[in-house]
Amino acid sequence: MALSIFVDGSGGPEAGFGFFVKETGESSYKKEANITNNQAEYMAIISVLKKFQGSTDELVIYSDSKNTVSQLNHEYAINNSQLRTLAMEAWELMGKYPNLKIKWIPRNENMAGKMLGS
Repeated sequence: MALSIFVDGSGGPEAGFGFFVKETGESSYKKEANITNNQAEYMAIISVLKKFQGSTDELVIYSDSKNTVSQLNHEYAINNSQLRTLAMEAWELMGKYPNLKIKWIPRNENMAGKMLGS
């Protein structure tokens, strides 16, 4: 089965991140105060990679953060050490998935943003 998983995160004092699985309706949201938008986007993707670890399903993770998607797909450099640490954790998890894609989508198409109210 193929799963379309939409992620979103927001930074600041009321920060948090989460995901929404289109095919099952499953969603998750975690509050994480005082992180940046970029950190929240990475944490959302990492939470999905941890949740579905061991799955042989085809996973497509959709994010409206062009920066995060491009960094994880090795298209942009990562100059921030905190983001580099998160990226290294994500890459390690990504290596365990035989059928994984991370794609950018426009904000207005992000079902997680709508579901999570951000």
